[in-house]
Amino acid sequence: MTAKFFEERGDQSVVKAEIVQKYFAAWANIVLPATREFGGGKIAYIDLYAGPGRYKDGAASTPLLVLQKAIESPKISEVLLALFNDMDQNNTQTLQAEINGLPGIEKLKHPPIVNCNPVDKDAEEYFAKTRLMPSFTFLDPFGYKGLSLKLVNGVIKDWGCDCVFFFNYNRINLGISNPMVEDHMAALFGSARAAELKARVERTKPDLREQMILEELANALKEMGGTHVLPFRFRNDKGRLTHHLVFVSKSFVGYRVMKEIMASASSKSEQGVASFAYSPADISMPLLFELARPLDDLEGMLRQEYAGKTKSMLDIYEQHSIGRPYLSRNYKEVLKNMEDAGAVTVRDPAGKARKSGTFADRLLVTFPKADK
Repeated sequence: MTAKFFEERGDQSVVKAEIVQKYFAAWANIVLPATREFGGGKIAYIDLYAGPGRYKDGAASTPLLVLQKAIESPKISEVLLALFNDMDQNNTQTLQAEINGLPGIEKLKHPPIVNCNPVDKDAEEYFAKTRLMPSFTFLDPFGYKGLSLKLVNGVIKDWGCDCVFFFNYNRINLGISNPMVEDHMAALFGSARAAELKARVERTKPDLREQMILEELANALKEMGGTHVLPFRFRNDKGRLTHHLVFVSKSFVGYRVMKEIMASASSKSEQGVASFAYSPADISMPLLFELARPLDDLEGMLRQEYAGKTKSMLDIYEQHSIGRPYLSRNYKEVLKNMEDAGAVTVRDPAGKARKSGTFADRLLVTFPKADK
């Protein structure tokens, strides 16, 4: 199955790889200043389902793209330790050969390591007990075997450690009601949550079923310490959901960066608010989807949540944006419009003159009290 997966590269694979390599580069530059204190002068990129390195058409897959990013940066190439794994020996041999032939690979101070091991209970235990250097981990199983809460928790538990994993929604959606894969669902959601979810999703409409499954996944991840969870949806050319790319972090800084990256990879937006989804149908059949006015919704939420309060723009963004599709620029646009309409008052605690059309993070926004 894995071999078939790498036979040809679809546009969704391109988007997925773009998200991962962009975040890797941004994450590396964020954690670099603290590598001596937390990582012994090293950072790691970990891919436990690495594959052969290239698709059948010759296009590079994620491992080679990440290494290319590292080679391009003298600072990253000096500290990066790349750890690749695949269960298929043919894949690991091919990947090693591709890495060896990568132009500029000698610029990496630490040669990439390629292993051939199953992703199983032993892997869970290793990451649970081992203190990791700052690491960005990518988990992309073809289905869901080996993917577990314990594994994700193991790779994000230490400082500077973030994870992105492939969530095969179609297969997991079927698996929740299948007693043959009960153990796999328990590993992914927790036994009690998986059993409860199975009972709840029966006879539920598909759209609501997706929301239930994602909500429970996010809750399970947050309970174990992954306080910031961000899913990106992939849909087929008919607009139907196929899978997700799920980001998990303990840091708002990482969450903010990944949000910007996923927003830019989205195939549509309304009022400047990204869909956090990619689908060819968004481009070829835009009238399939209802019109929305998400910035209007944001203004209403801010009026209600912050009634009678004074908060800085940055505090509002950090507190309110988690679990919502809005970026910093969306908040600034809405708050500026509210200021122009006299719906809020704004002052600069630094007492500086404001440039026309700007809305700095430090600005204090006072919301009127709610009408009784």
